[in-house]
Amino acid sequence: QVQLVESGGGSVQAGGSLRLSCAASGLASNVFYCLGWFRQSPEKGREAVASVGSDGRTIYADSVKGRFTISHDNAKQSLLLQMYSLKPEDTGMYYCAAGERWCSGGSLSAHGYNYWGQGTQVTISS
Repeated sequence: QVQLVESGGGSVQAGGSLRLSCAASGLASNVFYCLGWFRQSPEKGREAVASVGSDGRTIYADSVKGRFTISHDNAKQSLLLQMYSLKPEDTGMYYCAAGERWCSGGSLSAHGYNYWGQGTQVTISS
């Protein structure tokens, strides 16, 4: 049973930074996974933020390129999202997701992610 638990959210002012963590358990060592971060807000609905593929390559939404960095620690089964230069439009509930499949270069489509965490709230004030 795969479980994903996010942490690290909070409230910061625009220009600040946050580091989100996702603790994963139950990931099989002989299975390929696609891992990603998504966010949801009333204004924009759900949108992809970043993903790391089974090959270790990453992909980012245009809105966060150059400001966010996704990384994955295989040994610790953790997924991280380092966020810098935060903007009010980055506000939302951030979700960690895992897809049990080969994923080259990551994927920004929610389809194919079959495991989701409960989310951690990020609020950016202007």
